Amino acid sequence: MYKFAPILKTLVWGTESWVLSAVPGNESVVAEGPAKGKKITDIFPGQFPLLIKFIDAHDNLSIQVHPDDELARVRHNSKGKTEMWYIIGAREGAYLYSGLNRSITPQEFEELVSKDEICSVLSRYDVAAGDVFFLPAGRIHAIGAGCYLAEIQQTSDVTYRIWDYGRMGLDGKPRQLHVEESKQAIDYSVLPSYRTEYEHRSNEAVELADCPYFKTELLELDKPFCADLSASGAFQVIIALEGRSRLRSGDCEMELVPGECALLLTSEDKALEITPLDTESKLLTTHC
Repeated sequence: MYKFAPILKTLVWGTESWVLSAVPGNESVVAEGPAKGKKITDIFPGQFPLLIKFIDAHDNLSIQVHPDDELARVRHNSKGKTEMWYIIGAREGAYLYSGLNRSITPQEFEELVSKDEICSVLSRYDVAAGDVFFLPAGRIHAIGAGCYLAEIQQTSDVTYRIWDYGRMGLDGKPRQLHVEESKQAIDYSVLPSYRTEYEHRSNEAVELADCPYFKTELLELDKPFCADLSASGAFQVIIALEGRSRLRSGDCEMELVPGECALLLTSEDKALEITPLDTESKLLTTHC
C-alpha cells in the first residue's frame, strides 16, 4: 500500500494536484513507508494506466477536447484521454460544459469558434457537490470557475484547446489553440444528457463509471468497510474526497485525508479494510 507526494501545478485558471501520475517527467514519488522515495515506475510493472488529479478552478478552463487512442497514437505516440469528474465542492453559480446540445458539422464547428460562439452549442450544467460526469475521448467539455473536483483519466497529457476566452497565459502570451486538430477529434453525436445519474447508498460500493479504461465506485461510509481486491485487476486506487479514513491491508496501515490517494497492488494486498475516522468518509475507488 503506497501514498505519494502530490505534484502541484499552478495554471492560468487555478491549480491542479496530481496525486498519482506516471506521465513522463511527472512521475509520482512514494511519500512514506519502506518504499519512500521510489517512483511509481519503480513499483508498478509496465505503464501505470491512470492519472489521478484534484482540480481547483478559480477561473474558467478553456473549451477543449481530447483525442481517442487511435488518433493520439498516430499524432503523438500517446494514449488517448477518456476521463471522469466527481464534483467535491462548487461555489454558488458554478457550472461546467459537457457535450453538444445540438448537431453541428465540422464546418459549423470551425465557424462557431471563429465567431467566439462555440459555447452556444455546448450543454451547460449547474453543478453541486456529488455531481458526476463521464467524458469519453472526443467529447467537448470545460470546467467552470468555482468547481473543485477529482478527476480520473487515462495516463495522457494530450489536450486540444478549442477556445480560451481570448486570455493570455502565465507568460503573458496568447495561449495556443488547436482548432484544426480538434475538428477531427470531436465526437459530433448528441445525447439527451451528459450527467451521470446514480443512487446514494451508505456503506456500499456504488458504481459511477465502467469503461475499457477504468471502473470507478463511490463509498460513503459511516462504519468500517471491507473490500475483496481479488477482482480489482493489478491494482486498486483509493481516493479521499471527504473525511479522514484509516486503511488497513495485512500488516500495513495508513491514514488518508481529503486530497490524497493510496495505491494498492493486488499482488501484495488481497483485502482492504477502510474505517472512517470522522462522522462520515467519502472515497472513490478505481481500477482497470
